[in-house]
Order: sequence, then structure tokens, then C-alpha cells
Amino acid sequence: MIQFLIKRLLYGLLVLWGVVTVVFFIFQVLPGDPVSMMMGQRSDLASQRSLMREYGLDKPLGQQYLHYMNDLSLLSWHERSDKNQVKYDYTELFGNSSGVLVFKSPYMRRSFTDNRLVSEVLSEGFVRTLWLAVTAMLLASIFGILLGIWAALKQNSWLDKLLVSGSILGISIPSFVSGVLLAFLFAVKLQAFTNLNLFGYMVEIDPFKGKTLVLKNLFLPALTLGIRPLAIIVQLTRSSVLDVIKEDYIRTARAKGLSERVVVFKHVLRNALNPVVTIISGWFASLLAGAFFVEMIFSWGGLGAVTVQAVFAKNFPLVMGTTLFVAVVFVLVNILVDIIYALLDPRIKLDN
Repeated sequence: MIQFLIKRLLYGLLVLWGVVTVVFFIFQVLPGDPVSMMMGQRSDLASQRSLMREYGLDKPLGQQYLHYMNDLSLLSWHERSDKNQVKYDYTELFGNSSGVLVFKSPYMRRSFTDNRLVSEVLSEGFVRTLWLAVTAMLLASIFGILLGIWAALKQNSWLDKLLVSGSILGISIPSFVSGVLLAFLFAVKLQAFTNLNLFGYMVEIDPFKGKTLVLKNLFLPALTLGIRPLAIIVQLTRSSVLDVIKEDYIRTARAKGLSERVVVFKHVLRNALNPVVTIISGWFASLLAGAFFVEMIFSWGGLGAVTVQAVFAKNFPLVMGTTLFVAVVFVLVNILVDIIYALLDPRIKLDN
């Protein structure tokens, strides 16, 4: 297990390095002056040069890249100064009068538009997207697996055909289309009955009452985000259960007189869940990466909205931060899925 985790973490670091490198050099060929974006057109020349030195923008492209990678690295070398200590908030390991080797959290610099730390912007957006993604995937996973099992056990019945047709429809409709339709139907036309809001986060701030939890604001965006993974999970669960039911050990279990519930949930489902776990993990990572259109339709204000605004503004540090965050999510989710595989299926050995 330990050997597997070390190997996967090393592969993950290689993936992260590749992602950061590609995005870094792509942004270098885009038009726009980052110094002007950060300080405005009316800033004086001395201030611009000072900012360029701080971010290494006065150096050749190769040195700029090494400077950025040094900022991101957990172990990095910096000049010994009080300014760097405050900037990076590092723990000194060893060094000399000119420089120190330090341990720190990745420094993703500051946003060009509002000068806030990228890590702060990402943490705020991540919390919002996490609530939305977790709720959407819980709805999709629970109902998708149950409906998929139901469709498989009722194969070729009207219920099976209805569920399969509905899942095809759910896969075919893009999220931004279903979001607009659901918002118009439940938050506009039927608002008097549903009492659902068209816009808003699930925590509302009132200057007099403080923070108020409004869970109903979570329903429509989570439902919109969960429709496509729900449809795919239904189809995949149905197909996987039908394949497992044909196996000899299932016939043996039934011949022993076990109840249908025990056969399905103890023998069939456990062996049919591997492909379902794969699709759930993939979709969850995708949703965490940013539900762009859904968050924009419902004014949710999560990572998706942050990323879209950063791309349009050519906000390099924020785009790099969201890209790196997305890559980390995918790497960690893939490692977690491999571990879950081993727990679900004893035939899978992580060390092999």
C-alpha cells in the first residue's frame, strides 16, 4: 500500500508539473501587460519596475519560469529578509547570510484585479463549489444506483424502458440548457408553489440579522448539476448489474436459498460497483473543477465563476491557481478511487 501511494504521488507530481508548465508558457504568448493590470495605467515608472522585480518579470522567460516554480514549491530557496518571511510565511530549514532553504505552503501570488492572495480567492470559491458538487453527486449516486438496479431487475419492462429513455434524455441535455429550463419552471413560473429563489448562495448575509442558512437555494443548482451524472450512473449500473447477474456464483447464491435482497445487495452490487465508482469519481472531480455554467446561471459564486472571470480578465495568477487546484483534485481523486477498488474487490492488489 505504501509503495503504491508513493508511486502514484510521484506520478501526480509529474502531472502537476506538466500542467503548470503548459499553462505558464501559454499565458506568455497572450497579449496584455500584467503590471498595468495590477497597478493601472496611471502608475509611475518606479512602482512598475518595483513590481516587475518582485514577480521576476524583468528577467528572461526561463528565469521567470524558475521563479514561479520556486514560489509554488514546498521546499524553496529565498533571499533572507523580513519581507520574504512575511510574504511566504515560511519555516527556515537552513541557510547562510544570503539565502535560506525553507518549507512553506505553495505561494500562488496575488490576483491582478484586486491584489488578493490567490489562495484566499480559491478557498472561498472552493467552499461554495464543494457544497454544490457534494450535494449533486450524492443525489446522482444514490438515486442513480437505486434506479439502475431497479431497471436491471425489471429488464425489458415498461419501467426499464422508461428509465433508459429518461437517462438518454438526461445525458443529451447540456447543463446550461437544463439549468435555464429548471430555473424558469421552478423559480419563475411555479415560484408561488415552490418558493425557490432564482439566484443566490445558500448562506445569505443580512447587515442586521447576520448570516442565514437558506438551503432551498441549493436545490436547483444541485439538481441541474446532478442530472447528467445521474443519467450516466443509471445506465452504467443497469449494464453492470445485468452482467454480474449472469455469473455462476450468482446462480449458486440463489440455489442456496438466499433471499433476492441478499443476493442483490451482498453479491451482485458489490461486484458491479467498480465501473460505477469510476464514473462517480470522475464526475465528482469534474464538478469540483468548476460547474461554470450552472454557477453563472444561479449566481452561485464558486470556482467556476472565479475561473471564467479570471480567464476573461487574463488574470494569470488566478488562472494558474485554479488550474493547479483542478489538477490536484483529479490526482487525489484517482488515488482514492484505486484504494476504493481494492476495498470493493479483493482480487485487486494495489502493490501489483
